[in-house]
Amino acid sequence: MDAAQQPTQEGIATDLAGLHEHVGSSVGSSDWAEMTQQQVDAFADVTGDHNFIHVDVERARQTPFGGTIAHGFLTLSLLAPVTQRLDVTDAAVRINYGLDRVRFPAPLLVGARFRASATIEAVTAIDGGAQVKMAASVEVDGQSKPVCVAECLLRFYA
Repeated sequence: MDAAQQPTQEGIATDLAGLHEHVGSSVGSSDWAEMTQQQVDAFADVTGDHNFIHVDVERARQTPFGGTIAHGFLTLSLLAPVTQRLDVTDAAVRINYGLDRVRFPAPLLVGARFRASATIEAVTAIDGGAQVKMAASVEVDGQSKPVCVAECLLRFYA
């Protein structure tokens, strides 16, 4: 593996030709962060999803969750930074092509500490570049079940 294909502390840096050598490799994890009610409220305002379980702290305390929880789509968006830990040095354009399977096995409670991680599952040649499938997840500190698991599809074009 030459210098253009080395795992870095910040993830993986490689070129298009070397992508396939990283199948099965972790791109690492994001830093631990805390989900705040302010983040959840801002997401509710942007999306128009004001379901009480997300925004009404008092009412949410009466549910089995014992408090407010992050929206599923907010939780899913926490994967974006960790997918950026793959740097394809000779790609002129990088796009989020979409997702395959997505699940939310457990809720992300407001106040919980979380982090995201991802592993390169597959690399497929496409016209003008490569498609990378990453198995990604968001975990909560001290919780056995992840709060999100997804297969993220990224495309890199020369």
